[in-house]
Amino acid sequence: MLNIISHEIIPETHRRGYQTAATTGLMIGVILMMMLDVTLG
Repeated sequence: MLNIISHEIIPETHRRGYQTAATTGLMIGVILMMMLDVTLG
């Protein structure tokens, strides 16, 4: 699901072969935000 969102909303990150890095960075960022939200309340 995040892969589709990343590709459709932020298409500039998927140019020049950076698809994997862009999607991985987005996934790590979302997971980190969720962890901070749960731990800090």
